[in-house]
Order: sequence, then structure tokens, then C-alpha cells
Amino acid sequence: MNVVTENFEKEMIAWRHYFHAHPELNFDLDITSAKVAEILKSFGLDVFEGIGKKGIVAALKNGNSNKSIGIRADMDALPVKEESDCEYKSTHEGKMHACGHDGHTAMALGAAKYLSKTKNFNGTVYFIFQPDEEKTQGAQAMIDDGLFEKFSIDEVYAFHNLPGMEVGTFATRSGTITASESLFNINLWGQGGHSALPHMGVDTITVGTQIITSLQSIVSRKLNPAMNGVVSVTKFESDGNENILPGHSIISGDARALSPEANKIIEDSMQNIVEGIANAHDIKFEFTYDTRTNMTINTTEQAAFASKVAEDLVGTKKVDGNCDPKLFSEDFAQMLMVKPGCYILIGNGTEGTHGQSLHSSTYDFNDKLLVIGSSFWTKLVCERLS
Repeated sequence: MNVVTENFEKEMIAWRHYFHAHPELNFDLDITSAKVAEILKSFGLDVFEGIGKKGIVAALKNGNSNKSIGIRADMDALPVKEESDCEYKSTHEGKMHACGHDGHTAMALGAAKYLSKTKNFNGTVYFIFQPDEEKTQGAQAMIDDGLFEKFSIDEVYAFHNLPGMEVGTFATRSGTITASESLFNINLWGQGGHSALPHMGVDTITVGTQIITSLQSIVSRKLNPAMNGVVSVTKFESDGNENILPGHSIISGDARALSPEANKIIEDSMQNIVEGIANAHDIKFEFTYDTRTNMTINTTEQAAFASKVAEDLVGTKKVDGNCDPKLFSEDFAQMLMVKPGCYILIGNGTEGTHGQSLHSSTYDFNDKLLVIGSSFWTKLVCERLS
């Protein structure tokens, strides 16, 4: 099957640049959601707004089959100040599409327009436009608001662009493809005092640094080398000052794991380290560990099908159907806990702004992906609902 979406390329670029210039965060997507809904309605799709606050589901039915498929695109941006000179640069200070969700949204819209015109499938396609992927709360919000009760979706698919991969290449795998994300917080209460009289109290800087150093031994000494995990301290705050030893400190960060077993080992090890060091210094502590996002686990049938579609589209040499799992997280995982499906990575390029790390202030989504990505979606739908 020859999928042609080049006719829509200029429109997709215009949509993408509009979203890029008007980035919004989390669930605060008034401009973005309204624009997406407006475009979808112009194609004649049945559009349902306000699913999970600002989420949108658009249904396109053709033929007499009861089979269905869901295509998810994320819409939110990041609290990053853009450092680029592109003509469609962010007009919202301190906000930027530094992860390419503007492109993901435009590709899904392109596929929706193509399928609404050709209708060369038998069944129902649900286009799911999700808020708040970056803080990993949007997918669950849509699920809690009845995403899979209100709409009869058999299976769901999503993809994410990835800098460092050759433009237009694809990668996925059966099983775990991205890690869980767990946020931890450690409160320490000691006895502050004068910096010249440390023996008269227990400052929490000293205790906190011991904890932070020990946390780095979890992955190297507590996890089986065959397992993967990351423990990162991202913030260390105290109430100390120039000549004042702190009596209270807060350590926070996040942990990633590719299996529930590894995540449990990390949590238990952190608890033991914090408790042991705090007790050794006779200070009070509080430790919390909140797994906000589960591992993204692709089902075997859907991963194999997605790989085959990609191979037919771009050739076998440009598709890795058994890629290494990644230690970033993705809240599409929550949808895959309810329905079978597959999460796919698509190369954004290796040079210039397209090769910059996701979440970088100089990153930019590659417009060359728009036709490739929307063609993948249309081909996936047409073959799955044939």
C-alpha cells in the first residue's frame, strides 16, 4: 500500500509551527486544545472535549466492523526558555515545545485528515490528544475520566521522536521499552546552630551528604547487574546560612527502573539507607517514595505489527524491532496497563537542533518527520482495520 500524505505536508508544518509558537504546560492547554478541536471538526470527525480536563478524543468510523484502534498524541510543552532564532519561536516566555509534542500533535492531525478523506479502512479510529505528559498525570486523568469506558478502543499506539537516531528510522520492542519514574523526598530534622560550634548540635548538611553519597551505591551494589536503574538526587535544600548550621534539610530526586522488582529494591534500599544514617546521628527523618509512572510495556502482537508496518514504510534496515529499553519514562504506560498496544520511537536526526537532547533549550522537532510519521499512522490504521 502506498501511503501519500505529502499533499498535507504544508498544513502539518503550519500546524506544528503554530503549536510551537504557542506552548502551554500541563493541563493549562486552552489555546492548544481549542486549536486541535477546531482542526479535527473541520475534517468532520466526532470530537469530544474535556476528557481528563483538557484532553480530546476524536472518532472516525467507516464501514461495518466493530474493530477499533487508538492513536495517542501528547500536546503539552515544558517550562523551558527557548534559545533559538527560528521564525516560529515560542511567544510564551519561559515555555517551550522542547520535547516535540508539537510535532506529535501535527502528525496525528495529518493522519486524521488523510483518513477522513480516503476512508480506506473498516472500523473506528480514535485519535487521543493528551494533556500533561511531562508531569506524567495526563494519561491517568483521561483514563479516570472514562477514556476506555466512553470509547470502545481495542488497542492503543503512540510514538515519540528521539534525537540521536537517524531521521525517519523507527525503534520499538516487545515488553518493557521505557522505565518507571518514582519521586523521592527525604526530610531531615537535626539541631542547627553556630558554624563555629558544630559539636553543640547535629547539622543536617553533614547527615544529608552522607545519605546522598550512599544512595549512589544502590544501583551499583544492590541491583543485579542484569537489571537497570537510575537514582538521581536533583535538589538539596537547607535552612542554613553564612554562619548558621542547618537544622532542617530536604533531599529530593527521582529514580528509574525497568522492572517492578528493581523498583522495589531501589525503594527498600533507600529506606534502609535514610533510616540507618539518620538513626546513627540521632535525628528525625521522613522518607516518601511515589511511583508516578509505571514501566511502558508493549504487548508482543502489537509490537510485532508496528515493526512490520514501519518496515513496509521505510525498509527493514531503518527499523529496529528489538531495541534496547530506555530509562526515560512515559505516561502512555498507564494506557498500556489497561489496553494492549505499542510505544514506538522515531528518529529526529543527529545534527543541529534536531540532534539536541530532548528538553534542551535549543532542541527543535524535525519537520521532515511529519510526512513519515503521519504516513506510519495511516498505514497502521488501514492495515490493522483492513
